[in-house]
Amino acid sequence: MTKRFVSAAELMSRVLGMPGYAFAEIGHPVSSAMDDDLAGMARSTIQQMAVLLHLR
Repeated sequence: MTKRFVSAAELMSRVLGMPGYAFAEIGHPVSSAMDDDLAGMARSTIQQMAVLLHLR
């Protein structure tokens, strides 16, 4: 989820009965990001997911 849409995602999770649903956050925007930026976002997502999945 890009940081710009976090509040919408949090609202949607509450509406769907899953308040506090955890997800990875990356920078915004993605569409104009350069390859190096995208690689950094991917690394960040992997690190965040490892925490969310209790792998670290």
